[in-house]
Amino acid sequence: MKRTHLPLNALRVYDAAARHLSFTRAADELAVTPAAVGQQIRALEDHLGVVLFRRTSKGLELTEEGCAGLDALREGFLKFEESVQAMQAGQASDRFTIAVPREFYAQWLSRRLASYQEENPGVKFHLVADENADFTEANLDLAVRLIDGPGDLEGVELIAAPRVTVASEEAAEQWIDWPGASLPEGANPTITAGNPGQALSSAAAGLGRTILPLPLVEEAVAGRKLQVLEGPTESRRAYWLVAPLPQWRQKKVKALVAHLTS
Repeated sequence: MKRTHLPLNALRVYDAAARHLSFTRAADELAVTPAAVGQQIRALEDHLGVVLFRRTSKGLELTEEGCAGLDALREGFLKFEESVQAMQAGQASDRFTIAVPREFYAQWLSRRLASYQEENPGVKFHLVADENADFTEANLDLAVRLIDGPGDLEGVELIAAPRVTVASEEAAEQWIDWPGASLPEGANPTITAGNPGQALSSAAAGLGRTILPLPLVEEAVAGRKLQVLEGPTESRRAYWLVAPLPQWRQKKVKALVAHLTS
């Protein structure tokens, strides 16, 4: 019999009914109705082509065929439990793999991970620089992205990202562009950076002015490495913490999300 054709739910019902020798008590254990138990047993008997239970004056009894497979079935369920435990152990509760933009990590996330680690000694973080990395290929738990919503993923907004135009005091009269900068019409950039972090470093070095999310420049502005020329102005995009639903449901992920959004 092909594994894809195994009637696993009906076998689970059969195991419960065999232990209790009662459809009613099996139904109580499984949180279903006795009628549902009976329906599953009949479907399993039809599938196997054998009778598993008989009703007698003393109550429900297993047939010879019904007894024959029980030990192997229960051993199989124990193997299932061991398999689930092994898979859960693989998602260690003290390890996180997070894809995050380098500049956002430096300006915002690093301090919050440090406080989480202080409250949870032994927690380990593995950081991936490409926030758009594939969750499966990179074995990610979470990603931080500058986006206008989580899309097909589960997510929560970490911090709004209003836009500001910044430059150093000695900046050249030229623009620094980067994907997503949305420079003013007519701007002719002399530098094109690959990401906001490179644009930030270029502006701090006096290479020109650029438009960046406010959370990235607050520290540089406070330290007078940069000055705000315009803004802040609202932006549709924000820094979101995202993950596919299976990762989002993990207890460890829920705990970290709660900490980062508290």
